[in-house]
Amino acid sequence: MSDRAPQGVATLDRRCWNLPQKHVDALAAIGTLRAYPADTVVMKEGEPGDTLFIIVRGRVRIFLGDGNNREVLLNEFGPGDHFGEMMLDNGPRSASVITAEPCRFSVLTRDQVDNCILTRPELAVALIRMLIGRIRALTRTVGAMALLDVYGRVSTLLVDLAREVDGELVIDPRPTHHDIASRVGASREMVGRIMKELRSGGYIEIRENRMIVLRPPPKSW
Repeated sequence: MSDRAPQGVATLDRRCWNLPQKHVDALAAIGTLRAYPADTVVMKEGEPGDTLFIIVRGRVRIFLGDGNNREVLLNEFGPGDHFGEMMLDNGPRSASVITAEPCRFSVLTRDQVDNCILTRPELAVALIRMLIGRIRALTRTVGAMALLDVYGRVSTLLVDLAREVDGELVIDPRPTHHDIASRVGASREMVGRIMKELRSGGYIEIRENRMIVLRPPPKSW
């Protein structure tokens, strides 16, 4: 699997979102394994944060909530991804995380992470680059929300979610209309109409639980 896209399609480089695999493996090896069932809140926005989670198995959803059952989905992570790294500044959790399926994590305390940073300068550099990559992704998202209409936000999100597999841009697993609506700040009905338009226009194709981006969708309807 590659993070490169076919010519003409600009995607975010997901290698910037995570630490290099050698650092992920080294950190996971010293953490404590913990298992969580599906639909379990692993961390809550605003609570004290002092642990880093590396996903060994399963998938999680990162979201923000307003306390009135309204939520915004920020991202989904799977095996090899990590979350909770903002505990490095001793501040509260900036988002909530819930398991989308049964998960197993390697969990590290702040002291463990700090010790690794002090003894492995290359890890510190990798952490800085990873955090910059996530800030770039956040900047892109904020720009899309502020400058694009719903159609453009959906189009941008689909390209950002896609990864190259055997020469095709694939989103696996396929996001639901509810998930897309939550991430672009729109109604599920509006997203449903846009997805129908993208399919009939030959921009996307659904194959079982996968979505294929056949060609870059336009940024406006």
